[in-house]
Amino acid sequence: MSVLALVRRWVVGYFNGHDAAVARAICAPDYALRIGDVTFAGRDEAWLPAVDAQMRAYPGLGMTVHETLAGDGWAAAWFSEHGATEGRAAAWSGVGIWRGDGTALSGCVAQEDYMTRRRQLKAGTVDPVDRPAVAPWDVEPAPRDEAAERAVLQWVGVGWPRPGAVVCDDEHVTGEPLAFDVAGTEVVELVSAGDRVAFSVRQRGIFRGGLPAPASGPAIATLDVNGLVRVRDGEVVGGRVIRDRMGLWSRLRAAA
Repeated sequence: MSVLALVRRWVVGYFNGHDAAVARAICAPDYALRIGDVTFAGRDEAWLPAVDAQMRAYPGLGMTVHETLAGDGWAAAWFSEHGATEGRAAAWSGVGIWRGDGTALSGCVAQEDYMTRRRQLKAGTVDPVDRPAVAPWDVEPAPRDEAAERAVLQWVGVGWPRPGAVVCDDEHVTGEPLAFDVAGTEVVELVSAGDRVAFSVRQRGIFRGGLPAPASGPAIATLDVNGLVRVRDGEVVGGRVIRDRMGLWSRLRAAA
């Protein structure tokens, strides 16, 4: 079974079905989720209990998949989670990259826009969910494109914000960009299928603004970033990026 087929069961059977038995059937016992600077290592010891806590808080929690891509031993997706807790609802996007051996999923590196969720719950208004992919599970694997990967590495090496057609976090909703000068980039995951690239990186640099008080800036900080983007003629021309603004905000607040 392909990794994308396993991710389909992960989304449809486990996450949307709230059925932990599916997760145990398709995820290895040492399955690990890395999200920002936190790793939930161990399917039964850490990861499943963490997701179960979120599902209890959001009893109708669901996931909509907007885009997928796949290669040898991996699959990636841009998705949205959505649900209600204590009478208030929210929808927030994420990008994940799963690894597996065709028999079981071994882990995932993901980012979810918890800052967007926080804003919606606080305001009592819900952002619309992006349009679902028509056939997310019928995507054919494509060969790796090293030139596209190099273009993405160059692109993530410069500061935020930047012009272009890539949608970052909820800036298209709020009109409030995150300002972050990038000084260095550590690659966590980088995979490609033709002209599309999925990545997870940790950027080091200077935060200059764009988060709720008390994170006013400037300050030396790290920023975790996941994305699923498209490259044309050596340039990133579109896609979706999710940055761990909540983690950044929490670290800045703790240091204030």
